[in-house]
This record gives sequence, structure tokens and C-alpha cells, in this order.
Amino acid sequence: MRDGGRVSAAIEVLTEIETRHFPSKMALKRWGETARYAGSKDRAFVSGLLLDALRRKRSLGWMMGDASARGVMLGILAFVWKWTPERIAEAAAEEHGFGALTDVERERLANPVAMDGAPAPVAGDYPDWLEERLVRTFGADQAVEMRALAERAPVDLRINTLKTDAERGAKAVALIGAVPAGVLPTAFRIPAPEAADRTPSVEAVPAFSKGWFEVQDLGSQIAAAVAGDVKGKQVLDFCAGGGGKTLALAAAMGNTGQIFAHDADARRLADTIRRGQRAGVRNLQIRSPIEATPLKGLEGKIDVVFVDAPCTGAGTWRRHPDAKWRLSPDQLAKRQIEQDSVLEDASTFVKAGGRMVYVTCSLLTDENEDRVAGFLERHPEFTVKPIALDGVTHVTREGYLRLTPYRAGTDGFFAAVLERSSYTP
Repeated sequence: MRDGGRVSAAIEVLTEIETRHFPSKMALKRWGETARYAGSKDRAFVSGLLLDALRRKRSLGWMMGDASARGVMLGILAFVWKWTPERIAEAAAEEHGFGALTDVERERLANPVAMDGAPAPVAGDYPDWLEERLVRTFGADQAVEMRALAERAPVDLRINTLKTDAERGAKAVALIGAVPAGVLPTAFRIPAPEAADRTPSVEAVPAFSKGWFEVQDLGSQIAAAVAGDVKGKQVLDFCAGGGGKTLALAAAMGNTGQIFAHDADARRLADTIRRGQRAGVRNLQIRSPIEATPLKGLEGKIDVVFVDAPCTGAGTWRRHPDAKWRLSPDQLAKRQIEQDSVLEDASTFVKAGGRMVYVTCSLLTDENEDRVAGFLERHPEFTVKPIALDGVTHVTREGYLRLTPYRAGTDGFFAAVLERSSYTP
């Protein structure tokens, strides 16, 4: 495919997302099924252009004076991908291009509308209804925080110390351009690719098949490390999902003690089993909800209950930008109900002197501090244990962890450690 056809395809997919409210992965899959002629480079181009458009569609629509899919794509090409007006015009006029540029479009490409007068949600690329909540969370830093959340994300890797050490792992991942990410000795990073470029294929590295490393955002790795010393402990990952943090906890345990993985969705646990085997985890028990009472007998006996709670995913919008446009007030309210329920259920397994780690990949106070505050009001036997982790400075005055792309260069994460003083069956 030539450039014009690729851009035309991206416009088509973005239009389908906006009119039919499809997730971007589904919309790209539907396009791919009809575009059998598209090669891997074509698909990567279209996907990259689409995701950049979703990250910054409001601000680029403002600059172009045109919020349509076409207007946004032109803005991405000119102001993010740095194509010249001549290159854009040439691509537009190609046989399978997106149509010749209008005089107005040529003018906007040369003289975009200034962002000075743009409302904060437009400049920050988020829905209007989130304005009050984001101001509450970030205050004066709201603008820079949201701009950082609209950038491309790097690919972070975690060296699996059950299979190798950080030094040998570093040599293996260097083959795909990974460098130390900082904070944690086992964390490495492949910088975010330039426009239209692809990140190297992680799965192609032989060490990946051997289980030497996992793909995991640095923020997620830090959130797992917040659990503290887990060697020889009884650990329950209450919302294990696909098992990313389960594996990080298992590595920290060094195959000592016992880690139980549970999730409300039995299908997600299937991947945890496969990944655990590849990673060399030998102390893992899967407690599937298909059993009548999967966690029976663990009440009040667990040293560390890790709760990676269901959330809006507002901290991952760099990677999943379509999610911020699909989020609604009703969905946020539903997540809060689920979070309260998960905290209540998970707390029953924490033993006296044990701790519960509450984690979300959300930036919103509604899903973080508010949920913890409500839980503590209902459960005076729990108190906040301030987070202290070497190299981690992003701790709030209440003792909670708050990571953001702007402050920490990671996805957005929140974590709170709650310690139990007594247990009554």
C-alpha cells in the first residue's frame, strides 16, 4: 500500500470507531479482514496512525478547525508525524488516497488554530465530564499530566529471576534495544517508537520463549513490589486476571511459600497457568471460580492479599486511547461499586498482622483514595501502612503510591497498603 491508501484506511477505521463505538482492536480487526492485500508494515502504519489520532483527536481537531476523522488525521500527519504539506497533498491525491486537499485544509496545515484559547479538555484530549475529577486529582498539574497521557508509551520488560539474573537478562533484552528503566534492577525499557515505526518483536527473542522476561509496564512492576517482603509467605492474588502481577509476586517469592491466583473470570486464569509454567513458577495454586468455594479454608490465613481491582484503566490511556472516549459517568460509578465489593471480599482472607495491597491502573481519586477511605471507615481494624520502597519517591502525604506518565514515566497506577491489627471470624 502507498501512503495515501494507508491514511485513507486509518480515516475509515477511525470513522467506524466514532460512529459505531467499536473498540479500536475490533475496528482494526474488521478492516484487516477486508484488506487482505495489506502487509504487516501497512497494518502497523494504520494502527500507529489510528492510535495517535485517538490519543490527541480533540487538540488536533481544534488546530485543524475540523474535528472529523479526516481533519484529525491531517493534524496528526502534520503536527505529530511532521509530514510536510507537500507530502500530505501528494498522498491525498494518490489513486487510493483520501481525496485532494481543500483550500481551507491547506491553510490550516500552514497556519493551525492556536491552542491558547482551547478549553482544558480540548487541550488535554479528554471528555468534558472528566474535567472536575481531573482537577481534583492533579490540581495545577492537570494540563501537563494529561499531555503526558496523550503521548506514545514505551515497552517495559521485567527480567524473571526465577529463570535468570538481571545481568544475563539485560544482555538478552539488549538485542531488541531495551535499556535499564530505573527504580527496579529487573526493569528494562524499549523507548516508544517514532511515528509509523514499530517496536521490535519481543516474542522473537529466544530468551522470551525460555521465560527469561515478561512484558510489563514499569508502573505495574512497582505496584507489585509494593507488596514488600513476600518470601516464604502465603500470598493471594485476588484479581489475578492474566497473571502479570501474579508472576511478578511469584518471582519475588523465589518459589518459596505459596501464591494463590484467583479471579472472578475463570477464562482469564487459563493464561495464568500457561504463563506460570513458562516462567518456572512452582508455588502457584489456581483457585478458579468454576469451583463452588474456590477460596474456602483461606479465610484469615493469608499474609498478603493483593487486590488489583477492576477499574476504568484511566492510567493506561497512552496504550489504550480509545478507552477514554468510551468511558462514561455510569461506567465509573459501576467500577466504584465493584471496587468496594472486591475490597470487602478480599479483606476476609487477611490474617491478623497481615496486609492487603489495593492497586488500580486509574488516575482518578474516585477509584483510589475515596475507595480506601470508605473501606477504612467500615473496617477500623485496618490501618494505612505508608509505602516505603527504595528508589520510589512518588508517595502521597497519606502514604499511598501514585504513579503517572508525567511524574514517573510509567502508566498511571495507585497503590495503598492496609495492615490488619486483628481478625475475628
